[in-house]
Formats: sequence, structure tokens, C-alpha cells
Amino acid sequence: MAIWAPRARDEHIMEQATLHYIYDPLCGWCYAAAPLVAAAREQLPVVAHGGGMMAGSHRQPVTERLRNYVMPHDRRIAALSGQPFGQAYFDGLLRDHDAVFDSEPPITAILAAHAMAGAGRDLDLLARIQRAHYVEGRRIADPLVLAELAADIGLDREAFVAAYAAHQGQPARAHIAESRALLAHAGGQGFPTLVLERGGRLQVLDSGRFLGQVDEWRERLAALINPPPTR
Repeated sequence: MAIWAPRARDEHIMEQATLHYIYDPLCGWCYAAAPLVAAAREQLPVVAHGGGMMAGSHRQPVTERLRNYVMPHDRRIAALSGQPFGQAYFDGLLRDHDAVFDSEPPITAILAAHAMAGAGRDLDLLARIQRAHYVEGRRIADPLVLAELAADIGLDREAFVAAYAAHQGQPARAHIAESRALLAHAGGQGFPTLVLERGGRLQVLDSGRFLGQVDEWRERLAALINPPPTR
């Protein structure tokens, strides 16, 4: 399934802006950008593309080494963005040596939410998954946990389990591959990457400088979406 293709251009038709959000559920900087994504959703369609940062051979068991690596980044993310991190994450999940960080199951869940309930519900589930991970210290690679989180946002649990099974494995991996292809095509450098599309043209946005500055981000995005008319 193709996740992105340039729209045909028609100079006589108002170009519809779309924001492509290339993310990973286990990326702390994507969690930092969550308020920016939420604000963007108020202004234009946002399409989610899961990049699989810790999928496949890159999945990692939780170890003391991993904890020592991620914690300084998490402290910096909290300081820059104001996003909360819970003790259940720092002293619970990051000390749970039976846990595994694997991006593929939560990306599968997000695809399932989109298939079930349409655009937007996938991003609602992503936000819930991020809170579960970074605040509540839950194992977001566990399909049972993911089903609970889907139910939390109002999705039918039984239907979600069926949709998850339908997207598990090759469909999720194909989505990850296509997301990475879009990242390369747009010229993005990693996760998160926010790409504004208008009339088939792609523009990578410098969202990092707006972390913790949601009002300024809203103004910048509005100016990009609705530029002043040329004389």
C-alpha cells in the first residue's frame, strides 16, 4: 500500500496543505513534539508515518546501559518541551530487564486504529501510547497493553484485536519501509520529521526550534498554510 504520492497539480484549484508526520513511538523527541502535532491538527490534516526506529534488528531489551543512555536525553527533552516523564518510567520501566523496546507492535496498533476509525484516531492512539510509555511506564510492545490503550480512547477492543492481527507482520513492515522512503525523499534527518505538502511539493519544517513554544508554532504554521497574496 502506498502511503504517499504527489498530488496532481492544478493551478486553478486551491492547493490543500497536508502535514506528514514521520515519527516513532519510542522516540523521545517525538514525544517532545507531541504538543506541536496536536496544535497542527487544529489547522490542517496530519498524516502519520511510523519509521520503525527500534524495529526488527534494532529492537532492544531494557538494560542498565540503555537506561543510562536515554535518561540524559529524556531530562533534556523535559526541560525543552515541558513534557512530563513519570517515575514509573524512570524507575519502573527503565529498570524492567524483562521488557523490550520494539517499535513494530505500537506502529501496528496505530495502523489498526486508522483502519478501524479513520484518520485522526491513529494519532489519538499514538498520544495515548506515548503517555503510557513515558509517564505510566507501561510495556507498549505488549499487544495486550496496546489493546487496553485502544480501549482507553474509545475503540472497540475486540475489533481492535482483529485489526491489529490484520496489520501485524508484513503490512506493518511495509508501512515502515515506505515511511523511511518518504523520509529520504523529503530530505528529513530522523525522527520526528514534519513535512508540509502543498501541490505535490514537500517542505521539511524546522519544528525543533518550537519545542515548548506552541503558540509560536501555531503562528508559523498558519503563515505557511495561508501565505499573503503576491502582488
